[in-house]
Amino acid sequence: MINVALVGFGFAGQTFHAPLISACSDLALHTVVTSQPGRLTAAWPEARAVPDLETALADPAIGLVVIATPDPLHADQAEAALRAGKAVVVDKPFALTLADARRLVDLAKARGLLLSVFQNRRWDADFLSLRAEIASGRLGRVVTFESRFDRYRPVVRDRWREAEGAGVWFDLGPHLVDQALVLFGRPLGVTLDLAIQRDGGLSPDWAHAVLRYEATRVVLNAAMMIAAPDVRFAVHGTRASLLSSGLDPQEDQLKAGLPVGGRGWGVDRSPMIRVEGDSGHRVPVEGPAGDYPAYYSGIAAALRGEGANPVPPEQALAVMEVIEAGVESARLHREVAL
Repeated sequence: MINVALVGFGFAGQTFHAPLISACSDLALHTVVTSQPGRLTAAWPEARAVPDLETALADPAIGLVVIATPDPLHADQAEAALRAGKAVVVDKPFALTLADARRLVDLAKARGLLLSVFQNRRWDADFLSLRAEIASGRLGRVVTFESRFDRYRPVVRDRWREAEGAGVWFDLGPHLVDQALVLFGRPLGVTLDLAIQRDGGLSPDWAHAVLRYEATRVVLNAAMMIAAPDVRFAVHGTRASLLSSGLDPQEDQLKAGLPVGGRGWGVDRSPMIRVEGDSGHRVPVEGPAGDYPAYYSGIAAALRGEGANPVPPEQALAVMEVIEAGVESARLHREVAL
């Protein structure tokens, strides 16, 4: 068993990390850094609550530290954990700047420690299906790839994700970019447009990016004022198109407190549709169930020396390169080449 210290017990820590860590037979939710120990005890009575990161890092029983705090704290807290000799998982975004991300990667390499970023959306049911469809060749060569995270949240909430300096490009952009890079690799250039569309908004709540490849174009969109968020993926190839709507069910299942990996876990109730180019026939695509637990199973295997890091830091750096290029593109109102 590998003892885990979870740093932060807000939405990400409570909804995603604590249940997924506890569901992994090789990991133990040992310690949680939180200012609300009563809430932790009610949910995970076997875990120990501590008031600060330093207390968790001083414990020799801790082998893995998971950072699930507000974005501005990620880099410094991950660095402290690495310097304490701990393996580290960081929730996305990896850091707020590419320079900070590189500093962490260099430190982890120098110390010989595992460093990974929690990119759970690689194990969405629709994304797993999409990868299989592209790999099968049934779509032909992909020419246009559209990926959207659109929501209807018209009221600005008092939380750090919507505060000045934050916004959807840092919140949802890393998911969108990571999936695109998994499929197509590093783009040649990035164009990003940002806007604040909600009354009283403090940070961009609409982001539209285009990643330029030799012939392929990848379009990424994240918005908070879409009452009809019908499109999730629209993939167009030389032989067929692939369409999907709705989000993977695992986040809602975690919010509802359902047993991780139980009956119906990750099953996509609205399968993708393949539209054949020649005939126009619409063919339902039955793909695998979503599998968020695979991430922490992979982390445990990597720590035991029995598998690869499921999201190695070099891939997280590549995401940060695109995120930062996007910020520069929005500032300059033009494409930024990579």
